[in-house]
Amino acid sequence: MKMAGVQPHMVEIEPGTVMNFWVPNETVKKPQKGEKKNDTPTLTKPNKPVVVLVHGFAAEGIVTWQFQVGALTKKYSVYIPDLLFFGGSITDKTDRSPTFQAETLVKGLRKIGVEKCILVGFSYGGMVAFKMAELYPDLVQAMVISGSILAMTDSISEATLSELGFKSSSELLLPNSVNGLKALLSVATHKKLWFPNRLHKDYLEVMFTNRKERAELLEGLVINNKDPTIPKFVQKIHLLWGENDQIFKLEHAQNMKEKLGETVTFQGIQKAGHLVQLERPCVYNKCLKQFLTSLLENEEQK
Repeated sequence: MKMAGVQPHMVEIEPGTVMNFWVPNETVKKPQKGEKKNDTPTLTKPNKPVVVLVHGFAAEGIVTWQFQVGALTKKYSVYIPDLLFFGGSITDKTDRSPTFQAETLVKGLRKIGVEKCILVGFSYGGMVAFKMAELYPDLVQAMVISGSILAMTDSISEATLSELGFKSSSELLLPNSVNGLKALLSVATHKKLWFPNRLHKDYLEVMFTNRKERAELLEGLVINNKDPTIPKFVQKIHLLWGENDQIFKLEHAQNMKEKLGETVTFQGIQKAGHLVQLERPCVYNKCLKQFLTSLLENEEQK
C-alpha cells in the first residue's frame, strides 16, 4: 500500500474514540534532522483533489478498495478510513447509527486537514456517505455510490434477506463458519470465486472482529418505513453499479435516481455483482476516473 501511495495513520477523535485512516504518503511529515521519530507523525494538508473511499460491512477499507488506490493516487489525494469497529477503529460510545459513523468520520477528516472531498461509498459505506453529504454539504463536493441505498428501511431489509434466503442481516453479513462466508461471497459476486478453505478461515479470523458491536451496527442501520425522508442533496451523485448485484438490485439504483432528481447520474457495469469494484476493477476504475475528471473540469470552468 505504501508503494501504491498510502500508509496507515491513527487519529484520536476524542478520548475513547480512535479511527484508523490510510493517508497519502506525501502528507506525512518526515522528521527533521535531530528530531525523534514520532509514533504519530504530523500530517500536512493535501495538495491534490481529495477522494475518500468508504468501505462496506464485510471488510475493512484497504481490502475493499485494494484495486482502486493505485489507480487514483497520481492525480488525487486518497484517504481510506476504517469505520468504527473495523480495522483498529474503536469507540467507547454506545451510538451505533450511520449518523454517528458519519459524524466521527467528518471529525477525523478535519483533524487530518481535509477541508473538501469527493466521497466514494460502497454498500454500508454508501449509507454513511449519504449521511455525510446531507449533514456536511460544505465538506462533501460530490459522491460516487456503489451497491447502496439512502437508508435501510425494515421492508427493504426483510425483502432483501427473504430473497437471498437468510433469516437476519447478521446471518448474512457476520458469518461464523467457512460455509457462511462462502454463502456471503456467493451472493455478493456475479462470477463464483474459488478460494481454499484455509483462506476462508483466515479471512473469518482477521476480518470479522468486534462481532458484538458490528451486530449492534446492523441493528442501528434499520429504520422504520415511516421514518425515511428524502434529503435534498446539493452535490452531484454518480451511481456506479454492478448490473448483477443481488443484494441491492438495479431497481434500487433506478428508484434512487428518480427520487433524488437531476443531480444524479447512473452507470451500470456488466458481469459484476455487489462487489463490483473487486470483480471488475479495471472497468470500475475507468468509470470512476471519468466521473472525477468531468467533475473537476466543470469546477474549473466555474
